[in-house]
Amino acid sequence: METLLNELKHKVIETLNLVDVSPDDIDGDDPLIGGKLGIDSIDILELVMMIERDYRVKIDNKEVGVKVFASLKTMANYISENAPGTAV
Repeated sequence: METLLNELKHKVIETLNLVDVSPDDIDGDDPLIGGKLGIDSIDILELVMMIERDYRVKIDNKEVGVKVFASLKTMANYISENAPGTAV
């Protein structure tokens, strides 16, 4: 899981063009939406597209999205539980 968390930190920074943020600045438990990164609903749409493209995991409704994007750890858990080829 730690490997996926580190990978996601890099992907969030790259996807959202967070130029003044390093992976060490992102805590896995910090809230993504409304947190210190300043992520908003448009950013979430970009992250949804990245997750679907890179991990082949769908986030197809708002209720699921709210849970997935609560923090980086919840995002990593959702990806690891729903990625093709993983046992649930």
